[in-house]
Amino acid sequence: MKFLRAMKKLKIKQQIIAAVMACVLGIGGIYSVHASVINDAKNKKNEAQQELDNLNSQIDEIQAAQSDLQEEMDAYDDQLMALLTDMDLLENDMDAKQDEIDQANADLEVAQEKEQTQYNAMKTRIQYMYENGDSNYWEAMMGATSITDLLNRVEYVSEVYDYDRKQLTAYQETVQQVADLKDQLNAQLAEMEELKISYEDQASSLQALIAEKSAAMDNFDAQLASAKSLASQYADTIKKQNQIIADEQARQAAEEAAARRAAQQQQQNAGNQSNTTGSDTNASASGSGTGLTSSGLNPAHTTNVSGSDVVAFASQYVGYPYVYGGNSLTEGADCSYFVMACFGQYGISLPRNSYSMQSCGQAVSYDCAQPGDIICYPGHVAIYMGNGRIVHASSPTNGICYGSATYRTILTIRRVL
Repeated sequence: MKFLRAMKKLKIKQQIIAAVMACVLGIGGIYSVHASVINDAKNKKNEAQQELDNLNSQIDEIQAAQSDLQEEMDAYDDQLMALLTDMDLLENDMDAKQDEIDQANADLEVAQEKEQTQYNAMKTRIQYMYENGDSNYWEAMMGATSITDLLNRVEYVSEVYDYDRKQLTAYQETVQQVADLKDQLNAQLAEMEELKISYEDQASSLQALIAEKSAAMDNFDAQLASAKSLASQYADTIKKQNQIIADEQARQAAEEAAARRAAQQQQQNAGNQSNTTGSDTNASASGSGTGLTSSGLNPAHTTNVSGSDVVAFASQYVGYPYVYGGNSLTEGADCSYFVMACFGQYGISLPRNSYSMQSCGQAVSYDCAQPGDIICYPGHVAIYMGNGRIVHASSPTNGICYGSATYRTILTIRRVL
């Protein structure tokens, strides 16, 4: 009788052990299936994240190149506008110079006519005196009534001759002056015409440069649109893979809970059977729990550095500028350099890019996050301050500032202290 009772107790113990093992194996199988899906989703997400980071870098480079190109185009536009203004002024000067040349031509014609008239008058008087010969001259002299009258007649003839000569000389000088002025004006106009050709060549060159830069800008626009489109696709991929991971983790937790409940039910049934036979198996049943839970991740700290000290140090630089690729906390830093420099102050070495920081230290659940933990977003990192707040190098617009930890999708939280 005792042998049969012992055998029955042994059978009940075996049933309890079998139930526990079934639970463990069932949960293990569940974990294995879900782990495969989750790992696949994480690999796809990491690949997409790496591509997205590369595209974001390309986008930043394209935008920087666009900005430089726009400055060049603006400078060329300014030069062209100044040149066109100079050309308008030159056209006005050339018109005015042509008016001066026309007036000089008219003045020259008048002066030449006066010179010819004076020459003809003088020639007529000389011819008269020559044709009449000395008899008229002597008759004029002999006709004088007194020496004074004689002298007056001689002086008169001399004055007429001097007057004719002076007038002719004056008209000839006037003609020469007007001719010289005309030559000078023509030379100035020729110089202006050469300058006009030079302006036209410069304008043509500037317009060709602007057209070339405009084509390059269109090319940048196309590249930027393509990169942003791909970046959007990768962001969607990351979002979908995050959802797959979350769904699989939820399903895993639910299936694990169901498996535990089934094992507990089997243990309870075995315990009831043991009570019915009067055996004392409660102690064995109560000590058979697996201890597997789905509680959050909260690893222990591995350094003596205070997360609050890191946060306090980082907070000193709130208000300083964000610069893509920048390596100065005061002159300008991007998100990864900001985090790297703040932790480096306390001897914690971190990689230079946000993607690599996702694998640093140990994973932490958001509900267990503590000051000094690193929150990783798609293409971005920040330092957790506690109470749902972060300090980070945000953007060129916001610079280094505070913000909400949940303002974007969180990829992972890492504890490196």
